[in-house]
Amino acid sequence: MPDQPSEASRPPEKPRGADTPPTPEPPAAAEAAGTPAANEPGPSEARTVGATPADTARPSPAQPSDGRRQRAQAAQQAGQPGSPWQHGAGAPVAKDDGMTARLRPPPPPLIRPAVLGSVLATALLSALLLSDGLAVNLLIVAVPAALAAFFAAQAAGRLLRPWTATWAVGGLALLAVPALRDAGWPTFLAVVSAFALGSLALHGSRSWPGVLIGSLGLFDSVVPGVIWGVRGIRARASGSRANWGATLRTTAVALVLLVVFGTLFASADAAFAELLGSLMPEASVGTGPWRTLLFALGLAGALAAAHAAAAPVRWDGLTVRPGKPRGRAEWALPLIVLNLLFAAFITLQLVVLFGGYDKVRDVTGLSHAEYARQGFWQLLWATLLTLLVIALALRWAPRGGTGDRTLVRSVLGPLCVLTLVVVASALRRMDLYVDEYGLTRLRISVAAMELWLGVVLILILAAGVFGARFLPRAVAVSAAAGVLAFGLLSPDGLIAEQNVQRFEDGRSTPIDIDYVKNLSADAVPALDRLPEPERSCALRIIQNDVLHDDTPWYATSWGEARAKEILEKRPVKGDGSDCYRVGREGTRDGYEPDDDGYDPY
Repeated sequence: MPDQPSEASRPPEKPRGADTPPTPEPPAAAEAAGTPAANEPGPSEARTVGATPADTARPSPAQPSDGRRQRAQAAQQAGQPGSPWQHGAGAPVAKDDGMTARLRPPPPPLIRPAVLGSVLATALLSALLLSDGLAVNLLIVAVPAALAAFFAAQAAGRLLRPWTATWAVGGLALLAVPALRDAGWPTFLAVVSAFALGSLALHGSRSWPGVLIGSLGLFDSVVPGVIWGVRGIRARASGSRANWGATLRTTAVALVLLVVFGTLFASADAAFAELLGSLMPEASVGTGPWRTLLFALGLAGALAAAHAAAAPVRWDGLTVRPGKPRGRAEWALPLIVLNLLFAAFITLQLVVLFGGYDKVRDVTGLSHAEYARQGFWQLLWATLLTLLVIALALRWAPRGGTGDRTLVRSVLGPLCVLTLVVVASALRRMDLYVDEYGLTRLRISVAAMELWLGVVLILILAAGVFGARFLPRAVAVSAAAGVLAFGLLSPDGLIAEQNVQRFEDGRSTPIDIDYVKNLSADAVPALDRLPEPERSCALRIIQNDVLHDDTPWYATSWGEARAKEILEKRPVKGDGSDCYRVGREGTRDGYEPDDDGYDPY
């Protein structure tokens, strides 16, 4: 296990000679100080950022050393960890050495017309497309916002890094979930995760504080971004009023031509009129305040993203000091006892869980489902607490040398492996319970959570072998990948598929109509396989929502469109009077119909 903080989390060292008066440097030293670092843009790139020829020219030995010292300080500050994008040469440097100087970068350059155009496009698309719901319209709105951030970062001289590209591509991929799935809960998880990845792409965090705070750091740029945009518009407008006038006249003429000829073509051809009506969003006076709010939110969000791209807060400057190292015996003895406890519990699990149903009943006196319900939540909490124990143990781990590092690995490594077996046991219990009583949203959610915790444990084991430098970002990637996979797999579709399959296999209880009828449109393909009257009883509510909804194309998910196509071909039958007894015989979720007990999952 790693017992040292990662390289990115170490506080920046104080430059040598900071307490002594500066002395003139020889020409060779001055030339070395003015040379860009390995991860900075070269001289040709630096000149494109905005540095003048006088700034980039090499000073002669006879010149004062103030300019050389400033360039050396700029090169040293640009080389500090904290952002995968570095500012180019010529950017101003903060004058103080406090916490603000470590977190706050130099102010961004004047906002460019390309940034303003992308921001305005984001605001207009937000007002026109987002008022009817979330689907592919969210991905459409995100494209100009990403372009605004890209143009702003380019103007500030920031360089694209692999991790930044990873966060950006992952965030856009997560926005595909609302376009594909109708269910609201995986859509919510995907949108929140996309926002977090977008914020990480803008800030480029790599340490634990940086990843945790940087995922929410876009909120910090909202007010500065709006102020930056207003100042940029004023500066641009005062310097080029003639250009603004020409732009407004050109836009007005183009709009008039589009309205006139579009109206003529729509009145001349009904098919073109229908196509134009389906593509154009509907606007009314009643939706005016809501669209105005969406315009303001899109404008502020795009400006915040562009400002964060041009001048991100360096959250990696926040460091957490490791705790005071403990003695080997004091640190290792409690963890060794915990390992022994885990080993005893897992030995029993291997005997019971893999010994078959008869072994479970002989040992515990409980059925498969009762045994699974009895311990799943306890094992989930045990996994979470084990991760907390590992984090605290690393904080106070002995750090004397190679022997201490070997001790940390030999104690925490087995604990991670044993916890992985606990994760497998919890998942096995859930599998037994689902096999007996069917799948629900809560059951699939907690099972996915337990599975992700197992992935985190594997990443911790890998960090103990290869180093913990990439562990914070690897954990964030695993969480985002889990949310993306969860949404793409369509949890409502899986729930319906599993329950329909159990019904078709003729096992014990009928399908629970009261539960599946409240699923989203993603469940329609599976529920369509049910015989009557179960099919009509399960799809009646979904059909009312899908067929009587006039949501435009940009706010309609693929799952909803597919459900509408199925229900138009085979609508439900009857008036629902025969649905009162369908799916209510026998037991439900492990309880008799007249039992008032509450099933926690």
